[in-house]
Amino acid sequence: MSVSSDDSCAFNLCDGSGFVFDDTTNSARDCRCRAQRVSRARARSLSGVIPRKYRGVSFERPPVTEIAPPVTAAVRRFVNRIEENLDAGRGLWFFGSVGTGKTTLAMLVSRHALEAGRSVAIYSLPRLLAEIRTTFDDDRGNSYVDLLDRLTAVDLLQIDDVGAEKTSPWVLEQLYAIVNARYEDERSVIITTNLERGDLAEQINERTVSRLEEMCEVLPLWGADARQQRPDVRSA
Repeated sequence: MSVSSDDSCAFNLCDGSGFVFDDTTNSARDCRCRAQRVSRARARSLSGVIPRKYRGVSFERPPVTEIAPPVTAAVRRFVNRIEENLDAGRGLWFFGSVGTGKTTLAMLVSRHALEAGRSVAIYSLPRLLAEIRTTFDDDRGNSYVDLLDRLTAVDLLQIDDVGAEKTSPWVLEQLYAIVNARYEDERSVIITTNLERGDLAEQINERTVSRLEEMCEVLPLWGADARQQRPDVRSA
């Protein structure tokens, strides 16, 4: 089977098909890369592209160089072991006031995951909920379940602005369903929020926050709004 370079095996074990063939026994077994291939295939309809504004983000230049060193060091440790962390379902939780670099750091992690060949979905919570709402207008009865399955299967799910959406029983139910599905399947999550832990629990429910707390390393960011201080700095 011929495959393109984009489809090559990340472990150099198979021909890119996702299966290792044994000519001696005339049999095949799943390659180590197969789980990643399945995850990427299921994530193709999700939003997995780094927004243009963040494509140049780097540890070596602003605004990342202007963020507190202990925080950037923790992020660097995470991305240096990105494969291991994603395989273990470990994530990050960034919180702080507006313009302190939360989304910038989250995008930096997502970029490293994509470069490692892992599947990534990136949403603001309001946009994610809007996408879920559209599934209820779909004629297919399983549309919502399909979306939830894809959101569960992706290697890394980044959700920005958690707590920004106006709370309603429907919002709480959908957010819990997503977080709980990933919690049970040991899938990594990155979240950004302006709210501290107690305020977030009041906004999105204690059971959701409790799961996120177990899944993620919590990294607080403090300081003034970089966008107001330096209009050219791209922070969130």
